[in-house]
Amino acid sequence: MLWAWIGIIVAALFVLYLFLVFIPIRHWIAAIFSGVRVGIFSLIGMRLRQVPPHLIVDAMIQTKKAGIDVESDVLEAHYLAGGNVLRVVAALVAADKANMDLSIQRATAIDLAGRDVLEAVQMSVNPKVIETPEVAAMAKDGIQVKAIARITVRANLDRLVGGAGEETILARVGEGIVTTIGSADSHKRVLENPDMISTTVLNKGLDSGTAFEILSIDIADVNIGKNIGAQLQTDQANADKNIAQAKAEERRAMAVAQEQEMKAKISEMRAKLVEKEAQVQLALAEAFRNGHNR
Repeated sequence: MLWAWIGIIVAALFVLYLFLVFIPIRHWIAAIFSGVRVGIFSLIGMRLRQVPPHLIVDAMIQTKKAGIDVESDVLEAHYLAGGNVLRVVAALVAADKANMDLSIQRATAIDLAGRDVLEAVQMSVNPKVIETPEVAAMAKDGIQVKAIARITVRANLDRLVGGAGEETILARVGEGIVTTIGSADSHKRVLENPDMISTTVLNKGLDSGTAFEILSIDIADVNIGKNIGAQLQTDQANADKNIAQAKAEERRAMAVAQEQEMKAKISEMRAKLVEKEAQVQLALAEAFRNGHNR
């Protein structure tokens, strides 16, 4: 009889353990005391759908304390879609504190698009400065000019999904620098007015179709490079010289060939002359013999 009661008690404790493990009582109590409306059956459903209840409850507590209304179903759906729930919630809280209009739908869309939504919100509040690599271009006078630009950009939440990234901004600004320097009549004009580069590039609307808004473009450094025009002229002169030398060598080779041909002809003529002389000698000898016989 004693062993039966012990077995019943052990079984009851095991069932109670499974109940406490499977049913998130602690998270339910924490939600109640935080003023978050989430039922015990909703938490059990999260367990069944393999969604961590503590993650959803913690996220809802954060939004509740920040004065933001977020449904648990939205957060749960975002988790099941592979999103970062806590990152989205942190972005919503940061946007709310900065008086930015960021809905839960847009935040989850940005997160699922592979963008860091919290970083985007922070960049909207505190613009970021990105620096281009050294861009080299040649002015019309043949002098190479090298420039480095610093671009101040702010994230555009409306274009963050599907918008191009920083690489596109850097490529477009680099192209604008090359175009501006290349259209300058003299490298001195670029050195005297480096702001002409930033003004021209900024007016091109290079942030179109990107996830950012360009606030300013500042030329950080301008240096003189090679004298490309003189180098090209030197290369052309060397090429012309090499062509002239090649033609002269060709003419010399033709002259040598003609000389060798003339020598061959003279030798041939001499050989024929010797042959003719020999024939004359033979003819004289034959005539002499014939005359002697008479």
